[in-house]
Amino acid sequence: MTTIDNAAAKERLEAERSKLVHQLSELGATEAGELTGDVDFGDAFADAGAATAERTEVLGLVESLKSSLDGIDAALAKVGRGTYGICTQCGSRISDARLEHRPASVRCITCKDKSGG
Repeated sequence: MTTIDNAAAKERLEAERSKLVHQLSELGATEAGELTGDVDFGDAFADAGAATAERTEVLGLVESLKSSLDGIDAALAKVGRGTYGICTQCGSRISDARLEHRPASVRCITCKDKSGG
């Protein structure tokens, strides 16, 4: 396996982070995952069910994006500490292919498979 290029990893992670922040903004949410109130879910009584369903869907998307953003932030912190690409479970190197596909990975594929998640 090759040595991780921390500069390239940081660039990739920052690009992914920027994309996630933009997606949160488009959904009317902050980086903290809180809705800003800029999204109109409708006020009409007849549309209350639809508005609730839409809000629930948006909240689910925001939660998913926020979780991804947290993972990217954790990976960026690992880059700063010089531990990016090291499995948190066994201490082995995470493969380049895995990091390319999932830059925020914290476990090697073997440990991920063992844990079932």
